[in-house]
Amino acid sequence: MHVNGKVALVTGGAQGIGRAFVQALLGKGAKVALLDRNSEAGQESKAVLDEQFEAQRTVFIQCDVTDQEQLKGAFKKVIEHFGRLDIVVNNAGVNNEKDWESTIQINLTSVIRGTYLGLEYMRKGNGGDGGVIINISSLAGLMPAAFQPVYCATKHGVIGFTRSIALAANMENYGVRLNTICPGFVNTPILQSIDKEENMGQYYSYKDEIKNMMRFYGVMDPSRIAEGLITIIEDDTLNGEVMKITASQGIHFQQYSQTPFTTKR
Repeated sequence: MHVNGKVALVTGGAQGIGRAFVQALLGKGAKVALLDRNSEAGQESKAVLDEQFEAQRTVFIQCDVTDQEQLKGAFKKVIEHFGRLDIVVNNAGVNNEKDWESTIQINLTSVIRGTYLGLEYMRKGNGGDGGVIINISSLAGLMPAAFQPVYCATKHGVIGFTRSIALAANMENYGVRLNTICPGFVNTPILQSIDKEENMGQYYSYKDEIKNMMRFYGVMDPSRIAEGLITIIEDDTLNGEVMKITASQGIHFQQYSQTPFTTKR
């Protein structure tokens, strides 16, 4: 898929990796809706982007992704504003082991809901023209994370859900590709949350161990993850793939030995 002229929706789009995604998509000629619960950060991002790109190519929509009606309404607004939808990036995420139920709501439930909403608007046979959905997981979705068990569980869930729905979309000829990105450590507000007791809860005392891991693995700039996003959008052969991005190996893909059983309808 060529990004130029396409319409993208990015959750958690006002800061961190989401903000880098928005920047990269605009740089490739897309129109972008930034969804974020932080109104101040969203309006600030929009103002900065307006200095670089035509103002009409972006829209900021304040949205708490855990609120079903708000998320539905945001998708509807994007269609009303831009007239179409081609790319959905379910990126909003938090690290909060203390309020772990909200972590599940944001990191997993809202990703599932965002995927189903994206399919509803984009799939062929339902009035859509096809498209791409990218769900953001983490390397913690592929291995245990001793001091972030709930975060780790949500990120495993994103991979399992996305790989499964990608198979279903292919079998049903939806014309929508679904893939996952698993970044290593990235310089974002989530990374700073490991220093806060209100985020880490009972695992707060292990913050130095996590920092040692960060030094060992290296910390990437969000723009590195945005390169991976553009690769997935532009390569029409990718569906159900799990892209890993690390400081040492760059962009590469998780290899699975078992090939799932599939049939075409």
